Amino acid sequence: MGLNATPGPPLWLLAELTYRCPLHCVFCFNPVDFARQEEELTTEDWMRVLRQGRELGAVQLGLSGGEPLVRDDLEEIVVEAHRLGYYTNLLTSGVGLTAARAAALKAAGLDHVQLSFQDSTKEMNDFLSHTKTFELKSRVAKIIKDNGWPMVLNVVIHRMNIDHIDRIIEMAADMGAEYLELANTQYYSWAFLNRDQLLPTHEQLKQAERKTDAWRARMGERMRIFFVAPDYHEGKAKKCVNGWGNMFLTVAPDGTALPCHTAKMLPGLSFPNVREHDLRHIWFDSEGFNRYRGTGWMKEPCSSCEFKEQDLGGCRCQAYLLANDPAVADPACYKSPHHHLVEEAVERAGSLSPARAMEHPLVFRDPANSRRLAGAAVPGTHAT
Repeated sequence: MGLNATPGPPLWLLAELTYRCPLHCVFCFNPVDFARQEEELTTEDWMRVLRQGRELGAVQLGLSGGEPLVRDDLEEIVVEAHRLGYYTNLLTSGVGLTAARAAALKAAGLDHVQLSFQDSTKEMNDFLSHTKTFELKSRVAKIIKDNGWPMVLNVVIHRMNIDHIDRIIEMAADMGAEYLELANTQYYSWAFLNRDQLLPTHEQLKQAERKTDAWRARMGERMRIFFVAPDYHEGKAKKCVNGWGNMFLTVAPDGTALPCHTAKMLPGLSFPNVREHDLRHIWFDSEGFNRYRGTGWMKEPCSSCEFKEQDLGGCRCQAYLLANDPAVADPACYKSPHHHLVEEAVERAGSLSPARAMEHPLVFRDPANSRRLAGAAVPGTHAT
């Protein structure tokens, strides 16, 4: 899509209902300064957003957070989304999904539940989330199956669990998962703070890919396994959520509308709020959604690159975090003049022993750390 082309509809609407969450994951993509953002949209606000989204052409609704189950009105939101014709997907840690709550959500019309695990063992799962949740998650997996929802498990992969990939896939198979997403960590927000401890080596990644391929051959159609490759090891950029302002629209808990869930960190951009503007204006006319849409904004080497329509310049948040300029080529790309920053990070990971990686304590996502970091010049906090 060129500079003046009209975008299509936002097919995927992500409703980040809250930043409240009982887990404290070290790779969370919620903003580092989430604790100073206490205001949340009301039920009526969300109903209006859902209606406007369908009028624009949105067909898929993700209900996310934080932990969306902390919202008492989740069932009401699902009822309205079902009435409007959305395909609804609850993205959850499982905390709060009792048998009774699951039955209520099923009756409300919820189509799909994606359950996250942090690892395949109680010890590592509970360490990475800083909570005792592994056994609860295992019970929730059974509740999901009992309600007839597709069993979809998500595990974020990084240096501290990538060597357990066999056990993770075996766990998913034992639980009867139809789908398993092994999502290699993308280094934004809390994961960026913990990058040295989380970034795997090339060899770890190759081993994990080999083991995953073996399991795919073994499982066949019984379980589909998606291995989401990490940006840092590929040498090429990926479309940011299928392209900035192309098909993905996020609404944050306070009503800020974003082209991706981390874009609020970018300097020099003003993103509209659904309390003040309708989604049609936000999607088609707002400066925040148009700034990096298509290819007209590109500098060299992107502007003359033969792959610019395929990758659309890569990730703007990654460009900002690594090169301090959201308008440059994504440093993940080997053509970027800043690619050496990615190579150096991967090289450090390759030379770092597990013991050395843990010399610097992990920063867990919790309100106390968020308030502390919000007062410091920390990459990933919101631009002012």
